[in-house]
Amino acid sequence: MIDQHHNQRLFRDNPLSQRTTLQNYQQEKMVKTHIPGFPRIGAQRELKFALENYWHGKSSRNELTDVAKTLRMQNWNIQAESGMDLVTVNDFSLYDQVLDHSVLLGVVPQRFSDGSCDSFDNYFRMARGRAPSGKATRACEMTKWFDTNYHYLVPELTATQQFILNPEKLLAEITEAQQAGHRVKPVIIGPVTYLWLAKCAAQTFDKLTLLPALLESYKGLLNLLSRKNIDWLQIDEPALVLELPPKWQEAYREAYQTLSSSGTGLKLMLTTYFGALDSNFDLTAYLPVDGFHLDAVRGGDEFIRFSERLRTDQVLSVGVIDGRNIWKTDITAAAGRIKPVADQRGDNLWLSSSCSLLHVPVDLEQETGFDPELYSWLAFARQKLAELSLLKQAIEGKNSPQLAANLQHVTARTQSQRVHRIEVKRRVNGLMPQDGERGLPYAERAVKQQQKLQLPAFPTTTIGSFPQTSDIRSVRARFRRGELDEISYTAIMQAEIKDCIERQERYGLDMLVHGEPERNDMVEYFGEQLEGYTTSQLGWVQSYGSRCVKPPIIYGDILRKEAMTVGWSRYAQSLSNKPVKGMLTGPVTMLQWAFVRDDQPRSETCLQIALALRDEVVDLEQAGIAAIQIDEPAIREGLPLKQSEWEFYLQWAVYAFRVSASGVQPETQIHTHMCYAEFNDIIQAIADMDADVITIETSRSNMELLEVFTEFNYPNEIGPGVYDIHSPNTPTVEQIQTLIEKAATLIPAERLWINPDCGLKTRGWDEVATSLINMVAAAKILREQRLAA
Repeated sequence: MIDQHHNQRLFRDNPLSQRTTLQNYQQEKMVKTHIPGFPRIGAQRELKFALENYWHGKSSRNELTDVAKTLRMQNWNIQAESGMDLVTVNDFSLYDQVLDHSVLLGVVPQRFSDGSCDSFDNYFRMARGRAPSGKATRACEMTKWFDTNYHYLVPELTATQQFILNPEKLLAEITEAQQAGHRVKPVIIGPVTYLWLAKCAAQTFDKLTLLPALLESYKGLLNLLSRKNIDWLQIDEPALVLELPPKWQEAYREAYQTLSSSGTGLKLMLTTYFGALDSNFDLTAYLPVDGFHLDAVRGGDEFIRFSERLRTDQVLSVGVIDGRNIWKTDITAAAGRIKPVADQRGDNLWLSSSCSLLHVPVDLEQETGFDPELYSWLAFARQKLAELSLLKQAIEGKNSPQLAANLQHVTARTQSQRVHRIEVKRRVNGLMPQDGERGLPYAERAVKQQQKLQLPAFPTTTIGSFPQTSDIRSVRARFRRGELDEISYTAIMQAEIKDCIERQERYGLDMLVHGEPERNDMVEYFGEQLEGYTTSQLGWVQSYGSRCVKPPIIYGDILRKEAMTVGWSRYAQSLSNKPVKGMLTGPVTMLQWAFVRDDQPRSETCLQIALALRDEVVDLEQAGIAAIQIDEPAIREGLPLKQSEWEFYLQWAVYAFRVSASGVQPETQIHTHMCYAEFNDIIQAIADMDADVITIETSRSNMELLEVFTEFNYPNEIGPGVYDIHSPNTPTVEQIQTLIEKAATLIPAERLWINPDCGLKTRGWDEVATSLINMVAAAKILREQRLAA
């Protein structure tokens, strides 16, 4: 297959493929354990419900902050009880840690500083565009945190930006943890990474011109922290795993030379994660800090070579427990990898997770639905803390029944017959380039599709989901528990679909959707129906704010057992003469938004998913569905962090999408959707996907994302999102019209669609109705103007 080199590298670097037995290893000094961060949502999503109750006026600010305090205390106690030598403080946030850091530094855009809200409500206005009190405004832009499935709020900087410390939250949480008897290690975002993640507001300028002023604020912060009776400060600089331009590398030298000379006596643990340092290896090793954290999961064995470059008094923290996946760590293999460094460094070696455990569920012990075999392969956040303690014991030469059991479980996973299916592997290996071709070019397909669909200019549609009411969720829950038979469940869901179709007809939309009442999540729904996937009961992780997702788990080869969506789509289409889109989640997103098996290349797993979806697409067409949307919001975030690796990724990701979409006739219109990511640097790959229509998020950026089309002639149809569904703000007709007119200066009007920027699942019907009616009204005005011209 096209991935042979990557496959060989994966097995070379994968602990599951290495068996190193540790014998008679003792050391006089004790290694230490800690983690870069812990999940903050709570094992039962307590933070989510507290936030939403506050936003909806069902609880007070004090009730929200009491829940937050309880969760922080629980997290610290869990770490301490699991044997962590330091507990991490300031990893907790009411919405987003980058937003918290912007507030810490006084980076609050002018539109949030009009005096209409206090700082607490301003915080939520920045996050959501609205707070329980105060007027609405445009929220801060949101995008993915490096290549994870977590979203952060993008800092907005001006050329004359002033940084004003607001350290109250950070200092209060340190005091809170210390009063509870914990030895604390606060965490902050490093200055260079913060600037790298920020955007220039209003005008373009060199963000690094702000570095001297920013460093003065950091020095002031370090001075305040030095008075808090703490030894270590974790300062996160994940941008060091990127391929940085020379001036940004120099910025690191300037930043840490400045901070190291601040004279506070505070020890800095410079923390990197999500990959290897590679071209920044020498740069990082010479930064004047007291300790370094390296990702030994995605960074391979680079930490061994790095250790050789450090002084004996510098600490090396090795992130050997995977903070981004849920598979049990092979402790024996991990201890074997670390042994040479432990010999060298003694108590200046720390053991850790590769990154914050924010990206995994809280506690496996809550799960009762897994069979014993699968359960034995998994580790969530609390179990990963136990793995760190077990790894420490192994490093210190202490044998235990738990260590033997761990080895047995990880070995069993690699050998399990349920993981491998020969018929799936044969089908992937038999794929040919023509399996990713539609048969006719877009221009010819578009003519056939218009003849079939008869759509007006500026056609209106939505992205797929409609409000998931408490009644809908209750019905699904009752069906899962066996309290509702399948006939009754189907009748209720069909009634919801009928209501959804009728509403869209009343609103005047041109292309309809069935509303997805039967779906709990756009990935989990399909994961429940595909072999090779499994789902958890309470395996929630935070996507952003109060939005939590429950990623399915890919443990083996993937096969579609039967049609997954055809019945619902066929019924919806029977209710209207207008076209109703079939709705699927694309192969790259099905991969990215799951916990993925780590014993084969991700490209091979993605192609397995693509073939399963291809079968579904063909069945939808045969059922009379004339337009099929295959969502790929995750294709941008799947890019490797190092640009030199992009070409290979985009090759297989685009091919996987095309395989999923190319089994149908030219008359069938293929849509795709992407949201909350910058596309400028991969616009050619997006064009290569050859979807007939692409819908993208552009409202939060005020159509800035469309600027790429001034230089790139995108060949197919496009629907720039005209309002932000993640904000409770309702768009006016004039606002929508202005955005589309702006888009029409960059994209030919005959290829423009009008739609929201994402699905409407999280919104209420009242605001959905008003927003969509306004959207349709704006489309009619634009059509009339076009005819008049």
